[in-house]
Amino acid sequence: MPHESPTATLVAPDAVGDLFRLWEAPTEGRPGVQKVGDHVLVAGHAAVRAVLADPDTYAPDNALDAVTPIPVTALRVLTGHGFRLPPTLANNGTASHPEIRGIVAAALHPARVEQQRAWLTGTVRRRVAGLAARLRAGEPVDLYADLAADLPLRVLARMIELPAGDVGVVKDFSRAALELFWAPLDEDRQVALARVVGRYHEVLRVSAMSAGGMVGELREYARQRGARAADLVVGALFFLLVAGQETTSQFLTLLLHRLAAEPGALDRLAAGAVSVEDVVEEGLRFEPPIVSWRRVATRDTVLDGVDVPRGASVVLWLAAAGRDRAVVASPEAFCPGQRGARRHLAFGAGAHRCLGAQLSRMEAAVVVAECAPLLRGVRVLRAPHSPDNLSFRMPDSLVVARR
Repeated sequence: MPHESPTATLVAPDAVGDLFRLWEAPTEGRPGVQKVGDHVLVAGHAAVRAVLADPDTYAPDNALDAVTPIPVTALRVLTGHGFRLPPTLANNGTASHPEIRGIVAAALHPARVEQQRAWLTGTVRRRVAGLAARLRAGEPVDLYADLAADLPLRVLARMIELPAGDVGVVKDFSRAALELFWAPLDEDRQVALARVVGRYHEVLRVSAMSAGGMVGELREYARQRGARAADLVVGALFFLLVAGQETTSQFLTLLLHRLAAEPGALDRLAAGAVSVEDVVEEGLRFEPPIVSWRRVATRDTVLDGVDVPRGASVVLWLAAAGRDRAVVASPEAFCPGQRGARRHLAFGAGAHRCLGAQLSRMEAAVVVAECAPLLRGVRVLRAPHSPDNLSFRMPDSLVVARR
């Protein structure tokens, strides 16, 4: 059963703006740590890293709590579908975390990631060729819907056994989950989203009891320890689907939009002055798809001179940490290859650092390499819009036309 956060009111004072739109809030001159209502907002790079490196003081237990408390009406919908989220990956502060993480890490090992590069390159190259032909014909194209939206899901499906089904259904589920657990919502919307999440959760439960590969290993691990196998497997798959692929499609969209507005960066890339990897790392620093993440204080403590009471919600502003002048030379400029660009915390740090970091980097590198020539000749007709959300950007489109 999903937990309800006791500190779900996230409206910040005027000095910060709305915590549900942190990607729009200025970071220059921001205190490294400050109280924002009932929350402790951590923006400084060193402070964010310190929190992530200390799971004993700052536990991950609230990572998947619904920031808008889920009402009984929506809980009944979820319960009717057998929805449960036991501690597995992001929300797991127990002794089982390293073992579960190890199974998933093996499935996403860098060597296995590299095996997907050739397939992905061919797929992206064919799609870009089709998009270029449409652009030459005077037709606008949506780089989110027509290129970035499903690529990470298709790659992930090749690496682990996911339930068979329509890609659109899975995408609807993952976006609904990101909204249900991390957005400000009214009750009617929560109930509608609970139906979408609950229905696919049942699909995951069936797969959890039959699929092989990583899923089979997780199932066997649960059985050996007397845990409910379906719950553990579904909990891991839930997080991989909502964070392991959805965030990458979001990042690809945000990065393509940024590059379309940065002809200088495209020129430097074409001239060989910077590498594709430089562009990707600067994109992760400048346009991270996960803007913030949460921890809960397990005891009374002090962080950079600010009192943090036991039970306090600690909001780690990952995007601001990537724009800390103590780390990066030009924090407000998109400048691939600049000093400190690779020290971002887009993938977190510590025991819960993102397992899909290398996969996301590989996918972004392929997309940038194949799309860069196309981006040099387009103008943006519709920029990505990101709805209110505590942690995720969730861009909805990126429509471009030929210049």
